[in-house]
Amino acid sequence: MGIYRFGDFELNEDSRALRLAGREVEAQPLVFDFLAILLRHQDRAMSKDELLETLWPGVTVTEASLQRVASLARGVLRQGGMETTLRNLPRFGYRICLDQLAALDNRPADASGKPSSPGSSILSARSAVAGRKWHEAAASFAKADAADELLTADFEEWALALECMGRPAEAIPLLARAVTAYGVAGERLRAASPAITLARIHLERGELAVAKGWHKRAAQLIDNAADSREHGLWCWMGARIMGAEAEPEQALALAELAFAVGKSLEDPVVESLGLIYRGFFKLCLGETKAGQEDQDFAAALGLSSDVDPVVGGILYCNILWACRNFGDWARANQWTLGYEDWCRGHGLEDLSGSCRLHRAEVLGVLGTLKEAEALVRAALDQLALDAPWATGDALRVLGDIHLAAGEFTEAETAYRASHAAGWDPQPGLALLQLEQGQAEAAFSALERSLVGNGWPTLQRRGMVLATLAKVAARTNRPERAKEVIAELETQPQRWPTASIRALTAEAKAELFIQEERLTEAARELQIACSRWNEIGSPINVADARLSLAALLIQLGDRTGAELELGTALAVARKVDSSRLMRRYEELTGLLAGAKKEALG
Repeated sequence: MGIYRFGDFELNEDSRALRLAGREVEAQPLVFDFLAILLRHQDRAMSKDELLETLWPGVTVTEASLQRVASLARGVLRQGGMETTLRNLPRFGYRICLDQLAALDNRPADASGKPSSPGSSILSARSAVAGRKWHEAAASFAKADAADELLTADFEEWALALECMGRPAEAIPLLARAVTAYGVAGERLRAASPAITLARIHLERGELAVAKGWHKRAAQLIDNAADSREHGLWCWMGARIMGAEAEPEQALALAELAFAVGKSLEDPVVESLGLIYRGFFKLCLGETKAGQEDQDFAAALGLSSDVDPVVGGILYCNILWACRNFGDWARANQWTLGYEDWCRGHGLEDLSGSCRLHRAEVLGVLGTLKEAEALVRAALDQLALDAPWATGDALRVLGDIHLAAGEFTEAETAYRASHAAGWDPQPGLALLQLEQGQAEAAFSALERSLVGNGWPTLQRRGMVLATLAKVAARTNRPERAKEVIAELETQPQRWPTASIRALTAEAKAELFIQEERLTEAARELQIACSRWNEIGSPINVADARLSLAALLIQLGDRTGAELELGTALAVARKVDSSRLMRRYEELTGLLAGAKKEALG
């Protein structure tokens, strides 16, 4: 048993106390024991087997438990700017390195090197980061910067706090300072990490050229360190850039490399980021099941490893973008609810613009239209700060919400604004044009939407194709309708989601109606109703039921038509959709006329 002093920390094994600048720091018992063991054997590395046997004697636990303890220990050390002293040795174990270079952590040339005093701004800032109090952390870092107390690593933590507050633009100069400071200290490899973060922030701001510049700078800093964590992150960022440049095959290859590096290093951050984008680009290239499996596993891997809020947000948002593009609403709802809980647990008081957008579209599909509209408008304000490239998609979602409510003028305004922002507002705009009697315009627009190799085009292809089949039938293009339906139905593994299958059934019904095969059309609409019910989309269910009611009236099944109309009416009233009410009233009048004719 002994007393170990390192940096501003003091660990006393006898009293089981861990202090930082004289103030006791909370540490879970296993975390305390983990640090004590490494400090006791600081002259060598400790294998995983040794650590598992010492921390859990006689108990069988997985390496994931050890990774969790190490992650928590690193969080404790971060409060004193000493997280880099804990080294993960891939495929072996851990070591704590207290050599002078690691202990001083590359202080800027004018930093004092003296232990920080209790209550100092820098210790308050680090403590706030550990406690996920991002506003408090940012304010304390600013004070510490004015007092010249920051280490180079503190610039990155300060930038993280600002990103978690939804202010990534303010993080840019801090990360640039970190790149410079690491470079001056000769730590070129460490300088690559903030350079990659800068590439990510600029990419999310829609500044592709700047992102590519920082990505190339990171490559220069990494040089030949192909087995490093930084190289894994560089590959992941390269995958995102290739995706933005509509090169999905190259993007997939880079994501594979990132995943391989992360797995080799047993680094959950790099591994989960590589895996999430491997799944993302598999989805783009038609490997739907494999892509979904990659994404779900990546989220479970990353979030069980105590990743920081930015990485966690990337994992969640990536899955949700894919769910929304594929119309995978049931899965999107599950992940969205989980994301909101995760945000609250990580000190993210204000949801990001992307999170608000995800939730808004899900609420719109579930029929909560007013709440969905309010949320997407809030998302638009936030996206201007943290992801302006997604503004066009938010406007598309706003158009879909107005369309569902029957507010056609507002829907058209939103769709036009989405197009002006550089986004393709399909298939919503085509559905609006159908409502307005512009079927030819809808057909042409949907055909154009299938052109291109960008990830939104590739991932939304199923939704666009199914809508195109319906419009092709309405515009007397039966061969094109059959061709599209065949593409959807002969690749069930590529288009497995209930929403795409429901839309395909509606398209087949349209085709049968044009061919006057009303009984078969009614059967397809019943399938569509079942599929829409499966994902809990009442507005789509009501639309399908109203179409089914119209067919039943033609077939003379007035009782069946009344049943479908009654169910659709309940939905129209619940979601407050004037469009559904108009359709209901038209069909009610048609049914009444059919009854009179039958009586006559």
